[in-house]
Amino acid sequence: MSVDLLAAVLDSADRTPTAPAITLGRRTLTFAALRRRVLGIAAGLRAEGFAVGDRMLFSVRPGLDAVTLALGAIAAGGTVVFADPGAGETVFRARMGLAGPSWVAAESLLYAASSGPLAGIARRRGIALPTYASIVPGARHIRSGAWLPGVPRGALAVSRLAAAAALPAPLGDPADPALVIFTSGTTQAPRAVVHSRATLGAGLDDFATATGIAPGEIVLTDQLMVGVPALIAGAHWVMPAPGLDPGASPERFVALAAGADVLFAVPAALARILDAIAAMPAGARPAPRAVIVGGAPVLRPLLERSRAVLPGTRVLALYGMTEMLPVAIADGADKLAFGGDGDLVGTLVPSAAARIDAGELVLSGPGLALGLLAPGSVSVEPIGELRTGDLARLEPGRDGRRLILQGRAKDMLIRGTTNVYPGLIEPVVATIHGVAECLLVGVPDAIGDDRLVLAVVPAKDAPRGPDPAHPLAVSVAAVLPRLIDAACLPDLVVALAELPRSGRGAKPDRAALAAAVARLVDAAPQQDPRA
Repeated sequence: MSVDLLAAVLDSADRTPTAPAITLGRRTLTFAALRRRVLGIAAGLRAEGFAVGDRMLFSVRPGLDAVTLALGAIAAGGTVVFADPGAGETVFRARMGLAGPSWVAAESLLYAASSGPLAGIARRRGIALPTYASIVPGARHIRSGAWLPGVPRGALAVSRLAAAAALPAPLGDPADPALVIFTSGTTQAPRAVVHSRATLGAGLDDFATATGIAPGEIVLTDQLMVGVPALIAGAHWVMPAPGLDPGASPERFVALAAGADVLFAVPAALARILDAIAAMPAGARPAPRAVIVGGAPVLRPLLERSRAVLPGTRVLALYGMTEMLPVAIADGADKLAFGGDGDLVGTLVPSAAARIDAGELVLSGPGLALGLLAPGSVSVEPIGELRTGDLARLEPGRDGRRLILQGRAKDMLIRGTTNVYPGLIEPVVATIHGVAECLLVGVPDAIGDDRLVLAVVPAKDAPRGPDPAHPLAVSVAAVLPRLIDAACLPDLVVALAELPRSGRGAKPDRAALAAAVARLVDAAPQQDPRA
């Protein structure tokens, strides 16, 4: 079924124009105001020369400006190129060389911190930002927020664009590129996934339906890919303040969750949220209808903790990827009840077609991205089918085919009778606050088992050498029992300044890491795999 992302959001505005659509702090947009602002921004962009097919480099933190500007650029027939300024200038420049944007949208603070009077302070604090004012030669610039020194002369304010008379309807074809998301790759070969309004609409409409988000419900999240389905369903999207990380400030996040019907969190953040809730008096605890968990595998310890702390709350676990979100959705109760081999990740959503080829999960369907940006060209290389690298099987279920993951095609470790897949553990660790990168490796012992070593790279205050006593290593080791199975807990967590890499692709070198930490493993107590 084809669903136009923009049409689905605007249909909600037509159905309930006076209902609240998005709230941030004390500011709320009704659905009618959201429609007017999105189509007003689209008209304002067009008046300034924005053409169908133009690409906009986008670095605006989640907020009302971010949502309406992104949707407005897409409504004007353009493509939004999401860009993380924390990737480093070399990687950032390589990505911009591939994407070829002609417009740049950023917060005034980013302009000031990268090229204005704040740039020196940022560098002294170890923050290396690309120079937004000049990173794309000849680009037109848009600023979000009040003007600051460093903002390019002539940069357009989002508020000025929004004041234009609204377009009567979105421009462009729903099947054309609308969103570019960088996922991996190197400075020589960045990898960028391209979605259309139709591919996004198919998946996010499935998301809204499968999670049961209802008109008028309050959905707490800062994630566009969760908030937009809420809008499609006619729900009220409440956004936390920019920079409020629920994993780092769970008490502040829980205060916002008091009136929420649905909230979203990655697994590590949810573990800390549950700790904060458990510390509250029983009568004061929030009681959302549902908690949606995504961004990493959702394993049994976290589900059991959720059931204990929020017994009346339904937990929904998402399985998806940048190329297709979502692929499957599982009820937490079903995951806990599953007694078979592997990880039940849920029932396939209608926009995801799946088959198994030599044990590997292969995806297609209307929710699959258009393709990848082609190097040295404005064209898109179609994906057709996506080979996920996940080993899986499909089984019949009461609501459709159920997907069970059985690890990754590569990188399996063995401890006792347990097969440990880094591909399941590493994404969970990566969601922990303060972790920039991580890698799980095995160091063979005398009887052929693997001693498990988890290396984490701190986002700041990196150690000079491998350090098991680094505060991040200690905090990661403390939180892991609430996130992963006991049989998979590492024997040692160590902080490193950087992961060893090798080859032209500069991929993490597991063998080199195992060799570097082998001497530290001997001093670490071994986990009992039967625990």
